[in-house]
Amino acid sequence: MADVSDPAIAQAYEDVRSDKSETTWLLLDYESDRSDRLVVTSTGTGNPLDELKDNLDEGKASYAYGRVSYANDKESKREKFILVVWIGPKCRVMRRAKISVHAADVKDVLRVFSIEVAAREKGDLEEEPIVKRLRKAGGASYDGV
Repeated sequence: MADVSDPAIAQAYEDVRSDKSETTWLLLDYESDRSDRLVVTSTGTGNPLDELKDNLDEGKASYAYGRVSYANDKESKREKFILVVWIGPKCRVMRRAKISVHAADVKDVLRVFSIEVAAREKGDLEEEPIVKRLRKAGGASYDGV
């Protein structure tokens, strides 16, 4: 089991979800290579997909939660939440093996999201395909995709 008991995780989650906070994303990393304890290592106020790419380590497994804003047309703007499960290409084998179990523990704390993004390389965090998935998940895909 992953240890997600750090109160800073719940606080960062609430900040991302709150309209009163400028925080748009959070990043959880393991406290050390041998630990199953997760801690908040970064938060940000910009585009989560762009900023996460700069904060993800190719040698680690991480979890991120972000608020993604997009427009369906000129008149409307939507905000949806995503959960990113990152397994860097240089992540240790034993850490990789635990990710599916640990992701379930993370979802107990980062509960509300529209889609889960499994990312193995930074290119998996490109905005266009993620927004397309959000539109489909939200029932607001008017372009026939």
